[in-house]
Amino acid sequence: MPEAILDDISHRRYNPLRGSWVLVSPHRTKRPWQGQQEEPSKNVLPSFDPKCYLCPGNKRAAGDVNPKYESTFVFVNDYSAVKEEQAAYEQEPENGSLATRLLRAESTTGKCYVITFSPQHNLTLADMPAPTILPVIDTWTKIYKAHLDPKSSMAKSITSTQNGTSVEVPTQQFRYMQIFENKGAAMGCSNPHPHGQVWATTSLPEEPSIELERMKEYRCKHNGASLLGDYAKLENEKGERTVFENESFWAGCPWWATWPFEIMVVAKEHKRSLVDMDQKNREDLAEVISEITRRYDNLFETSFPYSMGIHQAPLSGTEEEIEASHFHLHFYPPLLRSATVRKFLVGYEMMAEPQRDITPEQAAKRLRDCGGELYRKQL
Repeated sequence: MPEAILDDISHRRYNPLRGSWVLVSPHRTKRPWQGQQEEPSKNVLPSFDPKCYLCPGNKRAAGDVNPKYESTFVFVNDYSAVKEEQAAYEQEPENGSLATRLLRAESTTGKCYVITFSPQHNLTLADMPAPTILPVIDTWTKIYKAHLDPKSSMAKSITSTQNGTSVEVPTQQFRYMQIFENKGAAMGCSNPHPHGQVWATTSLPEEPSIELERMKEYRCKHNGASLLGDYAKLENEKGERTVFENESFWAGCPWWATWPFEIMVVAKEHKRSLVDMDQKNREDLAEVISEITRRYDNLFETSFPYSMGIHQAPLSGTEEEIEASHFHLHFYPPLLRSATVRKFLVGYEMMAEPQRDITPEQAAKRLRDCGGELYRKQL
């Protein structure tokens, strides 16, 4: 097979989702490592911490007291990155000056939420069976639904969820919603109680905007086809980069992955967003998240750090934007060789283009082999 030679030579791989390239250098896995060593992350937290701002019944940093919740818990972030209300700002009209040409800015408002995955302080997604992850997905769906533009075609295809979390209806229409999780101190997580965040903004952020442009181009060029739908079909046929899949989702190390054990989860059918999914789809998504996070922890027998995010259709957009969108998740983990050695995007990566050592095919095989029970249950 012609692609087999790529395990032994330096080469570049194209990312059609971003229109960019990544340098792959598989021979560099043999180099000795005398650089920084991370402290391995172990799951030694108690099930309840009286000092934790996110545990049930505890007081948060801003003074509010958490209810004694029993499943997921949602609240507006006490220290939101974007404000709902703020002073107006308008850029001076173009007058030919260098300042108006080069020093551009625009006002962005929004609303930020925090979602705890479980009342237990020490339960990460890797520790949670798929049925207990389902309320998290239902909560994501309810928040997205509450902020969806009522004029959007997606508002007409909303399926119901069974989660009872109440979400305040926003007073303004936001453009995009980014759902994400930063797991572990290595990813800048400020509180060890497993939780995620939701940022809804009046602007369309850079990363989903880049992807959306590429998916629109692909759809236009290939008679309405979905870029990621076609990609999931191709990877399902090839198999060597697959880590796990079920009826609704493919999950694997993408051909163009930058991070050593990066994983992308893609809906096999054309699902524009969470609200397009029925109960079976949501159950399958919970299963995929459970499988991926458990395999991460098993790989180096550590509570594996990562940043995970959902990319889906904008809350408000053109029909072309909505229909070109394809629901998917990105997992970006920093660990490279072990629980103590991480990948840094520095030097060539910052000045030229992304670079990786271990190939996605090698990474996928190692993750496939990490199935079974979570290592912590075997200690």
